[in-house]
Amino acid sequence: MRQSVDFENVSTSGLESSPVAPALAGLRANEARYFKNKYDHVFSVAPADEEVEALDWATRILAEERDIVISSPPLEVTSFEVGGYRMVYVFYESGLSINVMYALEDGGKRAVGFKLSEGMEVPEELAERFKFARQKSKLAGVIRGSYFVIKNGY
Repeated sequence: MRQSVDFENVSTSGLESSPVAPALAGLRANEARYFKNKYDHVFSVAPADEEVEALDWATRILAEERDIVISSPPLEVTSFEVGGYRMVYVFYESGLSINVMYALEDGGKRAVGFKLSEGMEVPEELAERFKFARQKSKLAGVIRGSYFVIKNGY
């Protein structure tokens, strides 16, 4: 069952098993605030086992584009269309958040973004492949992020 993410009263609901649950909840809330402010879209998430199709799609893109398999269990997933893009977010127990931004029209922007919650180490499967830039967030503290461009069609 989907739950709307409240970015004013940040909750760790659904993320309790993460060792960095408060930071991951802040990261999730930061994304919710962005989509509400930019697109007036309510960001809602569901347990990963309820959003299997979206999770499989994101997992396939990681594997086929860069041979990446995330070792941490996924906790929550959301999938939606907004502003001409299909968006999928996966929040992992380790504190990692992955988003797939996929333009619906050919020739549009398509990329996978990685964000690391404050207090987590860079996952081994990403450490040697990506450099992470830092950004500050009132909701999430210091977020480290990176991305890659999707080359193939999905």
